Amino acid sequence: MPSAGPPTGLPLPPHLAPLPPGRPLPGGGQVLAGVPYATLPGVRPLELDLYLPPAGPVPAPVVVFLHGGGWRLGSRRSVGPAYPGPTAEGTAPTPFEVVAAAGIAVASVDYRLTGEATWPAQLDDAKDAVGWLRLRADDLGVDPARIAAWGESAGGHLAALLGLSGTVTAVAAWYPPSDLAALPGDTGADPGAPDSREAQLLGAPLAAVPELAAAASPVAYVAPGAPPFLLLHGRADRAVPWEQSERFAAALRAAHVAVDFVCYDDADHMWLGSPAAATDALARTSAFLRRQLGA
Repeated sequence: MPSAGPPTGLPLPPHLAPLPPGRPLPGGGQVLAGVPYATLPGVRPLELDLYLPPAGPVPAPVVVFLHGGGWRLGSRRSVGPAYPGPTAEGTAPTPFEVVAAAGIAVASVDYRLTGEATWPAQLDDAKDAVGWLRLRADDLGVDPARIAAWGESAGGHLAALLGLSGTVTAVAAWYPPSDLAALPGDTGADPGAPDSREAQLLGAPLAAVPELAAAASPVAYVAPGAPPFLLLHGRADRAVPWEQSERFAAALRAAHVAVDFVCYDDADHMWLGSPAAATDALARTSAFLRRQLGA
């Protein structure tokens, strides 16, 4: 969790500094862009964009969004190619704006990529983002007791681990890798490859570090009492085969954890090939978050 403050007499670290001015959103509310949430020695600023709904009579619930990109690419500014970027005149609202308009703040988070740090730095950063939201909840007007996680691909993997570690109260994960050791068998890849996404995450080929691969897999932490899950996956996914979510959902059900698993027949990774899946996934996710967070 981010430090509570500097020693007396020193300037505030960026994650404790006054918040930047917001930019109005078309449907009301505002976005605070590039807000530092953690200050780590020798590391680039870790920042998030915060989409706030219009102010209401009570603090808003919040969902932490974690981007995809195989842990080695991507940024907080994108939900993938199926959706528009920042709102421009004549375009549809972004997924973050859709969720904010439903009364839920969205904190879209950058985390260290594998070119910067290996596991578990990425999960540590995600936990720091949740900790920062709780630390600054009064300043932000959000409810520290109502925080969910949402992620796509590698970000879905991190979101699932946030939920299974008890850090958040609900999880929406799109096509997440849930069992790293099983991925080569699912994709037909070489478990000894040193340049796979998973090997770059762990710092070694999967076959060389089976215990670490298990420790970095959400399926290893499924237990009774975990928060509700929404798992969405494309049956035509060639990057993270849909069986990863099918087995993960089965493990959650076996532990009596509430899970809604939906598989879209024609959708590839990132909902490529199925605009209908992209539309439905966002609608389901928004409805799930409203229901679980009481928005």
